[in-house]
Amino acid sequence: MVDLFLGRVLVKNNKDQDELDTEQEIVLRLQNRILMLFFASAECESCQQFATTLHDFFKRLTDEFYVDRSAQLVLLYISLDQSEDQQESFLKELPKKCLFLAYEDPYRRELEAMFDVEELPTVVVLRPDCSVLIPNAVEEISRLGPDCYRNWQEAAELIDRNFMINEDFDEKAMRSFTDRVRRLKYKVEDDKKKKKKKKKKRWGGDGDEDEEVDGGADAKDGGGGGW
Repeated sequence: MVDLFLGRVLVKNNKDQDELDTEQEIVLRLQNRILMLFFASAECESCQQFATTLHDFFKRLTDEFYVDRSAQLVLLYISLDQSEDQQESFLKELPKKCLFLAYEDPYRRELEAMFDVEELPTVVVLRPDCSVLIPNAVEEISRLGPDCYRNWQEAAELIDRNFMINEDFDEKAMRSFTDRVRRLKYKVEDDKKKKKKKKKKRWGGDGDEDEEVDGGADAKDGGGGGW
């Protein structure tokens, strides 16, 4: 994903429209993230309607009011507007944390062709390696809301166990039907890590002793002596 935008200028949708124009800034913002490319136009009535849904969707995944930690998600508006004024007007409907390409940047049209955008609105979801996860997620976002991200996160093998919607703390019943599958996957990953041998230094009464132990075996001696 980073390679897709190296050498380009990405603009923040904030008051000052700050630019990300160095390789380091682009890498820090995009690396290890799921990227949503939002192709739309202010002239498109369907785009205007969907913009409200997308704004709420993105906010619920990145705003600290809704989540303890922002999702590893980037929203990039690819304007297909007929004028810069139209683009500026449409940007007001989008989250402040989203990015966009300047109107004069011809790369907007190159991306349109690259991802075979044939209808508006279109949200192309990309894995961190730039491969397409979903050609157009508009219907899925409208139908499932923020639960989409859980599916994308797993499909993209982007595991971040610190991400949790606040509702999960309140009611276990609010978990989606794929929760058990995700929990099983994480358990398998954890078991693999525990099987890896690692050396731990333990202090004995007569001196130091280096002992090779299993990663999850602290409870073998009642938990005593472990780091």
